[in-house]
Amino acid sequence: MRLPVALVAAAVVAEAAVLVLRPRAGVIQPVPVSAASYFTPEQLDRARGFRRPQLALYAGQLVLEGALLFVLVRRPPRWRPGVRRPIVAGAATGAALSVALSVVGLPLGAVSRQRALDVGLVTQSWAGWGWDLVKSGVIGAALAAGGSAVLLGLMRRFPRRWWAPASGLAVVMGAVFLYAGPVVLDPLFNRFERLPPGQTRSDVLGLARKAGVKVGEVYQVDASRRTTAANAYVTGLGPSKRVVLYDTLLEHFSKDEVRLVVAHELAHVHYRDVPRGLLYLALVAPAAMLAVQRLTERLSPARATPAVLPAAALSLALVSGTVGIVSNQLSRRVEQRADSFSLRLTGAPKPFIAFERGITVRNVVEPDPPGWVVALLATHPPTIERIGVAVAYER
Repeated sequence: MRLPVALVAAAVVAEAAVLVLRPRAGVIQPVPVSAASYFTPEQLDRARGFRRPQLALYAGQLVLEGALLFVLVRRPPRWRPGVRRPIVAGAATGAALSVALSVVGLPLGAVSRQRALDVGLVTQSWAGWGWDLVKSGVIGAALAAGGSAVLLGLMRRFPRRWWAPASGLAVVMGAVFLYAGPVVLDPLFNRFERLPPGQTRSDVLGLARKAGVKVGEVYQVDASRRTTAANAYVTGLGPSKRVVLYDTLLEHFSKDEVRLVVAHELAHVHYRDVPRGLLYLALVAPAAMLAVQRLTERLSPARATPAVLPAAALSLALVSGTVGIVSNQLSRRVEQRADSFSLRLTGAPKPFIAFERGITVRNVVEPDPPGWVVALLATHPPTIERIGVAVAYER
């Protein structure tokens, strides 16, 4: 019974953490609105015709990766006990596993990219895409090598309770990536420039003062080199905290609409959503890693050798996927609070609705996806709910 108990406990702890951290105040409840009232039949058909096959391709990639891991669990890499440095062998195995998982889904990824090209979402050349794949593959392999070496070391040092130090390490690494990612990894793929003095920067700083937050740095990223989609986000921890605006957002949306997006991102700073996300990880990591250990032990008889790594990777994918579905509830609620905050800060519901309509059409997003898609995958409320929040505020 240890395995089912551990799996259920991981889901229960994740749900409890959602309930503890779920925003209760400052959230405007959306009123029901119809997608047909804000989008033409042609726009709705185009979004559904693009996004639903994309979802199927994504599911196919997951199936291929899961099948590869399942095969490797059944036929693990050969391990010779006479090898003197199992940790080094484990690092090499982890790197090879990362590369194999990247390659197996590549054909479907290429089909998905071609479909994005066909609707005008992608601007990057195939050569540029390939170079990005190489860079991300090298980074992924290096991280997998380090993670595999550390995991095998913990298994050898703590054969019965390696889940405990592994969960602590997961939290530490989460903090490291939050802090270093914006200044070390992100610049490998995009060019970030501080927002120059002008109306937009003045608006950002004025909104930050009104919101009572220290915004850190405000950057513009050259997203247009890859996509026509528009977006913005908050990232970083401590001194690396920053608000990042896509250049496509600044170019194609009005000043009032950009102000609303900035206000939304300032809400994440105001409510300390990034550190709270790290707190969520700290709450769920112990139970999740215990479930990973139990499932790994069930899938593989190998102990603390490179042969156990495919089972550990499959276990981690299954458990983190389950926990991720639960945590998406928290993410959607946090984003709803940020929308509410932006409306109160700017007092501009009509530009909010105009922006949601514009970005949904521009990004070829389905404004009212099926409920099961929202429940399983969505980190943000669907467009139609976000418009419903603005309508409720306006009323």
